[in-house]
Amino acid sequence: MEILFFDWLGKPLWMWLGFIGVVVALLVLDLGVLHRKQREIGARESILMSAFYILLGLGFGGWVWWYMGPTAGMNYVTGFVIEKSLAMDNVFVIAMIFTYFAVPREYQHRVLFWGIIGVIVLRAIMIGLGATIVSQFGWVLYIFAAFLIVTGIKMWVFADKEYDVGSSPVLRWVRKRFNVTDAFHGNRFWVRLPSGKGRNAGLFMTPLFLSLAMVEVVDVVFAVDSVPAIFAITTDPFIVYTSNIFAVLGLRALYFALAAMVHRFHYLKYALSVLLVFIGSKIFVADALGIAKVPPLLSLSVTFAILAAGVGYSLWKTGGRSEQGPPAPAKS
Repeated sequence: MEILFFDWLGKPLWMWLGFIGVVVALLVLDLGVLHRKQREIGARESILMSAFYILLGLGFGGWVWWYMGPTAGMNYVTGFVIEKSLAMDNVFVIAMIFTYFAVPREYQHRVLFWGIIGVIVLRAIMIGLGATIVSQFGWVLYIFAAFLIVTGIKMWVFADKEYDVGSSPVLRWVRKRFNVTDAFHGNRFWVRLPSGKGRNAGLFMTPLFLSLAMVEVVDVVFAVDSVPAIFAITTDPFIVYTSNIFAVLGLRALYFALAAMVHRFHYLKYALSVLLVFIGSKIFVADALGIAKVPPLLSLSVTFAILAAGVGYSLWKTGGRSEQGPPAPAKS
C-alpha cells in the first residue's frame, strides 16, 4: 500500500489513480450504457448531460477546496471556468467540421467520444511536459504570459474570420497520401473496399475518420492557448490537469446543446481575447507590484466578469437575429 502514497508530480499516487478511475467510469457509463446504440442526441438530453458534467466538475473543485485548501480550490475553479469557456470556441469550430463533412447527427457522438479520448492523452503529455519545463526553468512562465497576450490580441483582430476546414494543411496532406472514400460507411472510421471505378483494392479512410482527425487537430491548436492559460493561474500539475479534463469531458454534451445556436455567442470571442490578455498580463503586473501573484479570488472574479459580459452582450446583440443555417458541405 505504500506505493499509493508515492509522490508523483507533487501529489500522492492515490490522488491521480482516483481521478483517472472517475474519468474511466464516466467514459464507460457514457459509451457502454447511455449511448451504446448509435442515435441522435436531442437538445434536452444534451443540456441535462452538460449540466451534469458542470456540476461534477465543480463538485470535484469542492473536494479540492476541502482537501487542498481555499487557494487550490479557487485556482481549480478558475482553470475550470477558463477551459470551459475556451471549449465553447472549440464547439463552434467542431460544428464547422461536421458541416463540411456532412456528418450525420447520429454519428457525431462517436466522433466526439473518441475525440475526448485523444484530448485526455494529448493534454496529459502537454501538461506533463509543461510542468517539467516550468519546474526547471521558472522564466518560461513569462514566455507563456507573453504568448497569451499576443494570442488574445490576434483572437480579437481575427474574431470575425471563420475557420476554413477545406484549406487545412493536415487535411490536404491526409487526402494526398491515403485512400479516402467519398461516402460514409455507417459509423466506421475505416473500410476495406474491392477494386473498381478507377481505385485499387485496399483499406480506406471514411469521412467520419477525417472529421475525427480534424477534431483532434483543432484540439491541439486550442490546447496551445488553454494549457499556458492555466499554467499562468497555477503551476500545480494536478490542478492543471484535472480542471482541464473535467472541463472537456462535457464537451460532447456542450456541443449538442450549443451547435444549433452558435450564432447567439458571436461576440464571445472578444471576451475570450480579453480574458487571455488579462491572464497573460497578471504575471507582469504581479512583478510590477512586487507580489508573488495576483490573489486567486481577484483572478476568479475578473474571469467571471469578463465572461459574463461577453455572454450577456452576445445574447443581447443577437436577440432579434434569426438563426443562420450552416454553409453547405464541400464536395469531395
